[in-house]
Amino acid sequence: MPVVTPIRSVREQIADQLRNEILADRFTDNEPLREAAVAERFGTSRGPVRDVFLQLTQEGALVYKANVGVRVNSPVVDGERALLMGLRKQIELVALPAYLRNRTPEDDEALRLILTQMRQACREKDLPAIAGTDIALHRHIVRYGASSQVEAVWTSISVRIRMDYSRVPRHLDIFREHERIVEAIEAGDEASARNALVANLI
Repeated sequence: MPVVTPIRSVREQIADQLRNEILADRFTDNEPLREAAVAERFGTSRGPVRDVFLQLTQEGALVYKANVGVRVNSPVVDGERALLMGLRKQIELVALPAYLRNRTPEDDEALRLILTQMRQACREKDLPAIAGTDIALHRHIVRYGASSQVEAVWTSISVRIRMDYSRVPRHLDIFREHERIVEAIEAGDEASARNALVANLI
């Protein structure tokens, strides 16, 4: 059965786009976001934007300050980043064996679809889209290899870590790192999948 891409609501589309742009450093630290401006940008009312702000604040991508409003959260400091990355890595490595045991042909198709989207984003050097597909691929493993509570913790950690895409000299190398993860999963090779995950999460 082919993978059917679910229809996303306006709120989900706005949340994904803003989150991807934050992860790709398209905003300055502590930059204010205004409901009216974001609503105008996406051609919607302020209601969905208000919901998005609440969601992204709960995730940690945005922060609300009394008498100031909603702002883009600043990156974690180096020591905290190392701690959070260690926690994220541990969650994914714990989720991986269960994901491998329970994965279906539809899961393989879903990962391949994300890879296709990532390759296109890398070719176009579209950092927000690269960030979005990066998060989507890892989230898929956590979502179907762990509980919803663990996924929520993973999400809160992941959005606080700005991935350093500058460490990769060519954008397509980002795609190849993730392709190695998917190929190992498709082969059912847990050791190789673990190694590929660890190599990617730095």
